Amino acid sequence: MHPDIHLALHHARVAELRAEAAVRPAARNRHALRTRLGWTLVEVGLRLATRPGTAAAVH
Repeated sequence: MHPDIHLALHHARVAELRAEAAVRPAARNRHALRTRLGWTLVEVGLRLATRPGTAAAVH
């Protein structure tokens, strides 16, 4: 492959990666928020399930 063509392809790929990296932080923040919310709901559910006087504790 001619060096100029290789360099042009490399620059095109760099531009694609930079554009993708610019979009990802928002998606990463959404994913982190969704994960934290999910684990919080699990924790609340476990606390409700193990609360004294509930049906789960009586069995």
